Amino acid sequence: MSMQFTAEMIAGLLSGTVVGDASAKVWTVSSIEGGKEGGLTYLANPKYEEYLYTTACSVVLVPNDFEPKQEVRATLIKVANVGECVLQLLQMYNAMKPQKRGVSERASISPKATIGKDCYIGDFAVIEDGAVVGDGAKIYPHCYIGDGSTVGENTTLYSGVKVYEGCHIGSRCIIHAGVVIGADGFGFAPNAEGGFDKIPQLGNVIIEDDVEIGANTCIDRAKTDSTIIHRGVKLDNLIQIGHNVQIGANTVSSAQTGIAGTTKIGSNCFLAGQVGIADHITIGDRVKIGSKSGIDRNIPDDEVRFGSPAMQGRQYYRSFAVFKVLPELSRKVDALERKLDELKKEE
Repeated sequence: MSMQFTAEMIAGLLSGTVVGDASAKVWTVSSIEGGKEGGLTYLANPKYEEYLYTTACSVVLVPNDFEPKQEVRATLIKVANVGECVLQLLQMYNAMKPQKRGVSERASISPKATIGKDCYIGDFAVIEDGAVVGDGAKIYPHCYIGDGSTVGENTTLYSGVKVYEGCHIGSRCIIHAGVVIGADGFGFAPNAEGGFDKIPQLGNVIIEDDVEIGANTCIDRAKTDSTIIHRGVKLDNLIQIGHNVQIGANTVSSAQTGIAGTTKIGSNCFLAGQVGIADHITIGDRVKIGSKSGIDRNIPDDEVRFGSPAMQGRQYYRSFAVFKVLPELSRKVDALERKLDELKKEE
């Protein structure tokens, strides 16, 4: 934090109660394990309580019903919901940061492009013919926005984002560094000479409002029609999304997930890290898929999947329990087979 706040001021913002020095000042945020004087931290998980008694932070947010078991040096602020209050403070701090404005003289902007009001366009950004950048958008240095593409209001493209021609990004999106939107889908047809002919990828990518995409993620353009990322989707770093994929509203995916072409994923799903999904798969709403799972068939609504190839959650855990003791089971089977052989010889 670049500004100073007292415990009393923070308690007022959060409708909290101060226990200790109400004039204690903070100007930074920290984890509860360490921290330093002037730091603000929080205790949301009881397993971290031990650090409350040793932290150097000046102010700690705690639940209303929390009672310390030892002396606490820091000032406490008791609140109804620690997690919600931390989020509120972080959002407030983020809103207070200086906002970038203005168009760099070193940006290359086509006279046929349309740039909205109060935009920021950084050094060496390139915006091609027919592109539209909405009001309040931020285009950081070295971004590329291709012919006829659109970037919605208050959307941020961090440095090095590449948006190929004809793609559309909604409002209030956050696209992190190195993301590529609209590169060709992986489409090749075998030919008589034993090589491959490229299949033209003539569609585009549509990203709806309030989507966040992590660094170095790639979203391929459709062969025809559109690859669609629906409203509120959150994608981590290093994710590959193939051509003609559709991802439903408010679905979340962790890093290194790969989704092959023409797969449809429902809304409010959760994909853990390194999930692989085959092409032409349909996944329902509210599905949860565990890390490193391989999906090779359709999944109905509200299901849980683990493993590769993936199976239902309960079945996976039962199978895994057996897998852990397979060496012992193998030895027992070998012993039983030897015993059977001995009994047969005695007959």
